[in-house]
Amino acid sequence: MDIVLVIASFVFLIIGLLGSVLPVLPGIPLSYVGLLLLHFSSYADFSTTFLLLWLVVVVVLQVLDYYLPIWGTKKWGGTKWGMWGSTIGLLFGFFLGPLGVIFGPFVGAVVGELINGAETSKALKSGFGSFVGFLVGTIAKLAIGGLFIYYCVKALF
Repeated sequence: MDIVLVIASFVFLIIGLLGSVLPVLPGIPLSYVGLLLLHFSSYADFSTTFLLLWLVVVVVLQVLDYYLPIWGTKKWGGTKWGMWGSTIGLLFGFFLGPLGVIFGPFVGAVVGELINGAETSKALKSGFGSFVGFLVGTIAKLAIGGLFIYYCVKALF
């Protein structure tokens, strides 16, 4: 049974890491499941504190992942129109696949600002902020997914 748990653990860890950049998959929660599966094997014994701490990090990161493009829009001078545009662009982007999720918030923020009457340069700056927020979230997810893989490999060897 331990071998099945270890194999399943690494399948979840790899799919979770891929999900950090592919918007269709909930990357970090899947990676966390991989960490838990290894914990339930005889190869690893993570502390309850360790598992709960990482659970909190996963939940917080999942929530932030949706708000970071909005934050980036605001930070780079966007108005509520740009923030709403970024949110709507993200939602529409889900239906367009990975590129839609990457560029949806950017396009939405730019369109929102242009509808509000902003100059093109200000609208593009707002869209850039949205893109930066997306990149920050993606890098954070990749880092956490990488740490989960590190902890699992370390536990096995």
